[in-house]
Amino acid sequence: MPAAAEPTHPRAEDLDLAEVLAALGHPVRLDIVRKLASGERTFCGEVVPDLPRSSVTHHLKTLREGGVICQRPQGRRLYLALRREDLEARFPGLLELVLACRSRPLDSESDEQPL
Repeated sequence: MPAAAEPTHPRAEDLDLAEVLAALGHPVRLDIVRKLASGERTFCGEVVPDLPRSSVTHHLKTLREGGVICQRPQGRRLYLALRREDLEARFPGLLELVLACRSRPLDSESDEQPL
């Protein structure tokens, strides 16, 4: 059986803010990014162990195509890394802002209502 082709990644200069934000706009993908931000070497099979493989594949593809992560094959595993330097160069401060924000429930006394 032939080896799988290495996944394609957008070039740093081609990263689009709308695509990056769309990739970060799902709670599972945001959790993946937070895990990768720790700097630990992680492979696809361990990043979100509680989800079905097809769901993990979809979320990782969205993050990769959005330019948020890179995937590198090594042996039989596909390792993940956050494209921190590329994102910082293209959109200074964005990744740190996203990582610093935590989801929080709406304040019951607030006038804000969900959309």
